Amino acid sequence: MLLINNKVSDDGSSAQSLQEGQAMVDTLTKVVACYRHLASCVGGCTDSRSLRRELQQTRERAQTLTLSCRNHLTTQLRDKTLPEEERKVTELQWVAFSSCLELFYADMCKVYHMGNCFSVANNSATVQTGMQGGTTEVAAHALSMPDLQEEHGEQTASIEGLEQSQLEQEISQVDRTLEDMEMKVNVLRWTVEARGPQNSEPLSSDSASLALLCTDEEEAQAQFCDRSQMFVVMLLGSVATVAVALSLCVVFLV
Repeated sequence: MLLINNKVSDDGSSAQSLQEGQAMVDTLTKVVACYRHLASCVGGCTDSRSLRRELQQTRERAQTLTLSCRNHLTTQLRDKTLPEEERKVTELQWVAFSSCLELFYADMCKVYHMGNCFSVANNSATVQTGMQGGTTEVAAHALSMPDLQEEHGEQTASIEGLEQSQLEQEISQVDRTLEDMEMKVNVLRWTVEARGPQNSEPLSSDSASLALLCTDEEEAQAQFCDRSQMFVVMLLGSVATVAVALSLCVVFLV
């Protein structure tokens, strides 16, 4: 009798899928963080043609990772045979991925609006923030490249307008991606339980320090209360002594 094995994946492949998903999310998070750092320089004294090009390249890298990560996590979450424990971990990855994509979308909108307000062709209009240095190292880290070659040439208004138009299309594409994600996979964020390293030792030391500080404050307050009570008792005793002395003087004088 011929036996048919319907098992399509084992524990090893499942664990590998989880690791691949986590690696994609982590990489996308780092690239988006680099893009946010670059976006903060738009319109400032470090704004330049090189910065705009680095933003574009970093943006392309992030969109490539977004496509791969979305396809991988969508396939995993739409799999009805996925074990419950692995589904919880994948949902965590999905929430982290969607949150990261929303930050990326917000930064893209910021770069678009700042690009309309501040033109690279007119350097005198930039805000003098006092920042110095370039942003090539940040972009190179996001692109996993040793260095970004700097191109020389005058930035024209036509090229800048073309880049703004391309950025607008990319913003619309990310917006559609977010909507498509909500339609294909319905993961309610408030139902996903956060998981992570507990860091029990630093937490316990902080709690111990806080408890020790509270104990010292309580002892100081107790000492202050004891001194206040002693002062009140001595004051009342003095008043009573003076009253008795006055009463005796009145009796003997009468």
